[in-house]
Amino acid sequence: MTGVSMPDDEVGAHISTAGGVENAPGRAREIGAVTLQLFTKQPNRWAEPVIGSARADAWGRERREQGIVTAGSHDSYLINLSSPDETLWAKSLSSFREELTRCAALELDFLVTHPGNATDGDFERGLTRNAEGITRALDEVSGPTRVLLEITAGSGTSVGGTFERLAAILERIPETQRGRIGICFDTCHAYSAGYDLVRDYDGVWSRFDDVIGLDRLALFHLNDSRHPFDSRKDRHEHIGKGSLGDEPFRRIMTDPRFMQVPKVLETPKGDDMVTLDRENLARLRGYRKEGTSG
Repeated sequence: MTGVSMPDDEVGAHISTAGGVENAPGRAREIGAVTLQLFTKQPNRWAEPVIGSARADAWGRERREQGIVTAGSHDSYLINLSSPDETLWAKSLSSFREELTRCAALELDFLVTHPGNATDGDFERGLTRNAEGITRALDEVSGPTRVLLEITAGSGTSVGGTFERLAAILERIPETQRGRIGICFDTCHAYSAGYDLVRDYDGVWSRFDDVIGLDRLALFHLNDSRHPFDSRKDRHEHIGKGSLGDEPFRRIMTDPRFMQVPKVLETPKGDDMVTLDRENLARLRGYRKEGTSG
């Protein structure tokens, strides 16, 4: 125990797993969070560690003792299930399958994945390849973990930069597995991709509901952006300190539709991740307090 109060809310952060995944719940509690996201492996390496029963049990004990309500993983940055390269696609599928296996061993609630890049410029084929890879992994790995497609900043050959393309992946996944799929909405990515949360907040969510459906929204990544609107660049900034500013986050935190949707910070950690995460979480909670007291 650190003396940090534990608010009964859905807001948390991406947490370090240094020393083992079982250390993450305590670190989440240290910043006053009951929601966390983590990596089950080094995200920039292909090596695929196995989560043994001892480590899974230790994780489960810590999760229960620390009162973590929602926990999930983000998959490797190397995975590209939209790749036209058969060798890379097969390697990506294997890595994604192993990631989902680790998530199942830890009984995680979600697995966030970037849809990848159609490096040959054939987006339709890229969407189909992505859906095929996710479907095959879900067919082979059962468990409670829900795969969440994350909207990307839409640069280059990324297939995940529009609501329509995310919906197209969903539609290509068989109905038998579609219930295990959801959407992760990253505020920095969406703003950089051309969804104007600053000037057209209501319009963005109306479009999301029309194209995908709000029932598919399973997670927020709350990040401000270091780049301007529609930049197609992905660079996160501290809440309220970037081009989005305070208002979109204030509206998300007070929007009744989103009160129960888990929200994870991926803001810069700097040299003192505990202090910075606490400050960003306090800012988000302050928006909600302002809204409920006004």
